[in-house]
Amino acid sequence: MRYRIFLVMVFICICFPIHSAAEKTLLKAAFIRDNQLWLIQDDKETQLTEDRYVDSPKWSRDGRFIAFLDRDLSGDKAQLYIYDLKEEEIYQAYPTIETEEFHWSPVSNQLAYLSGGLLNVTKTRNGRPEGFKNVSLGVSNFNWFPDGKAFIVSSPANLLPTGWGPVHLFKVPVDTELDTDKVKPFYTIKTDMNDLFAINATYFKWSQDGRWMSFLATPTASWAMDSNTLCVLSSTGQKFQEIGKMLWYKDWVQWSPFENTIAFISGEGRFFVKNKHTTILDIPVWRNETNYTPPGFVDLDLAWLTKKKVLVARAEENKEWEEGPVPTMFTRLYEINIDSGKQKQISFPKKNELDTDPQVVGSYITWYRSTSNEEQGDIWVKNGVGKSYRWLRNVDQAPAFYYEKPYL
Repeated sequence: MRYRIFLVMVFICICFPIHSAAEKTLLKAAFIRDNQLWLIQDDKETQLTEDRYVDSPKWSRDGRFIAFLDRDLSGDKAQLYIYDLKEEEIYQAYPTIETEEFHWSPVSNQLAYLSGGLLNVTKTRNGRPEGFKNVSLGVSNFNWFPDGKAFIVSSPANLLPTGWGPVHLFKVPVDTELDTDKVKPFYTIKTDMNDLFAINATYFKWSQDGRWMSFLATPTASWAMDSNTLCVLSSTGQKFQEIGKMLWYKDWVQWSPFENTIAFISGEGRFFVKNKHTTILDIPVWRNETNYTPPGFVDLDLAWLTKKKVLVARAEENKEWEEGPVPTMFTRLYEINIDSGKQKQISFPKKNELDTDPQVVGSYITWYRSTSNEEQGDIWVKNGVGKSYRWLRNVDQAPAFYYEKPYL
């Protein structure tokens, strides 16, 4: 009997590894499992919602709140909700907030959101975001300025008898309250069918020192599925540069946390089978771009690891595919030294698995491991030079981490 118990314990340890106290994962994250919002902290999982269809969790600056979208059964309409970790409750800042785009202030617990072209920002009551104030009309996309005092907003181009007009960017103070006299023109993107053609601007991201902003200049919908222009603009709106063509995935553009260097996945064509390269540039651009993807491969996601190292999710090209079901690109993670050019594989999924969504949180590297025929995957973690291990099981997507500041 003792021998049988011993064999059972050995089997459990092999199939379900138990981490020692020294391997405790000191990460805090919001994640989605079976369409519900969950929290993990100190390796303890807590389910926060029931009977909802949740996505897009985002942390407030101080880690007290998680904002998220709750969709209807069709998935077409989404209501904005907030979970308060201190009070352990879910609430709405206002009874009905329908939105797809929302961003926390970088300096406070204010939440800004876009609804039907109207930009709003929450008030603050008893330390919580509640109620709202109108900010500006005619907005298509937005984000905060780094000081939290204003927004950068875009307004789409108009189609005129003479062709498409320009795309306008504005600086809008938080306290505008629909007063158009407070709104200041920031930059105008002049469209040219033979050069920079765009009818909108989106995915605004700031460099680590706040001196530069990147964004995608996007053309009409069908064209945008194959190519968009990555641009950078100085914080004064005076210096503008086009730096490359790419698809419209916001996580494919990442500023270095250490200096004004930007990494992105360049390349045109909506399918992932070829022509997707890790490209890195110092901003402002003073040299030709450097491509770090070796011939015969594609890179399909990235994250900064250190000042001189970048992680990428990489797969072999599939140039033979031309029609039929789009093939799965079985990515695995590689580490690139951007000084020496040396590269090494750091994740080793099985033959039918793919590793995606790399994130760096303090000393941890995390990624999402899934198979081509499963709707859920697992979160794997590697801490420094230690071994990688499975941290979360059966999650719908990569988590949103909180570590000193939100990782969004």
